[in-house]
Amino acid sequence: MLKIEVKYSERIDKYIANNSEISRNDIQSLISEGAVFVNGVKINKNKYVVKEFDVIEVIKMIEKQTNIEPEEIKLDIVYENEDYLIINKPSGMVVHPAPGHKSSTLVNALMYHFKNNLSNVNGLLRLGIIHRIDKDTSGLLIIAKNNDTHNYFANLLKNHEIKRTYYAIVDGVIENKIMHLDLPIGRDPKNRQKYTVTDKNSKHAFTMIEVLKYIKINNQNKTVIKCNLKTGRTHQIRVHLKYINHPVYGDPIYNKSIDEFNQRLHAKELDFIDNKGIAQHFEIPLPDIMEKEINEN
Repeated sequence: MLKIEVKYSERIDKYIANNSEISRNDIQSLISEGAVFVNGVKINKNKYVVKEFDVIEVIKMIEKQTNIEPEEIKLDIVYENEDYLIINKPSGMVVHPAPGHKSSTLVNALMYHFKNNLSNVNGLLRLGIIHRIDKDTSGLLIIAKNNDTHNYFANLLKNHEIKRTYYAIVDGVIENKIMHLDLPIGRDPKNRQKYTVTDKNSKHAFTMIEVLKYIKINNQNKTVIKCNLKTGRTHQIRVHLKYINHPVYGDPIYNKSIDEFNQRLHAKELDFIDNKGIAQHFEIPLPDIMEKEINEN
């Protein structure tokens, strides 16, 4: 089920499409099927206008593809118990199937290794997936094996009770050693594949940045930083850093691609209280290419 708290007034089909990953056509189909509610009342018109503080609920999803094939892809499992596992995702791997990426995803690999022992709260295309990182971002992800555990972690995410720490190499010299970026993010009206800092049709986004080191790569100034997310918007770190004119080094969308590894952005640490009440801390090394760039400069 998808739940959205409305921030501004707009047609319901357009609002959901602009604030989720569901297409407008699919939303209209879901409305016709009686799967969309506002404040507990079923909506049957696409042109219904939602208002600020309304709560939208979509009680089912349209499965675009149900024939996802398990694939024997090696997984780097950092930790595993009966309820969840922690995966170190490599750069270049898409998390779940989507148009243009129907194979070789993390979900394809999870299906091979764990069969049906994964949560299905987010539908068949996202078995086990609680949160995501971008294709060209490497690092730690939590995977749920059952729906109770999935709902537990989803609630932690909603309440900002999972600490996610990223390391990045960015262009230029960030002079302020500590920065708090409280900048709303929405889709770029000029390019639907990108996001931008905007006050229109946006979501609150907060990133905390700490400077760790100054280096040079190919005689160009770079800054090594640590980022903590208070919110988890799509492309959040990349968009915020682009906005302050320090884009992530190698980012093919918000900067310039330099090699196959692409953006130097790594989800290095996770901290949370798990569903057994145990305080967990997971930390993994930087990818070799980032380690070399940082320590040899």
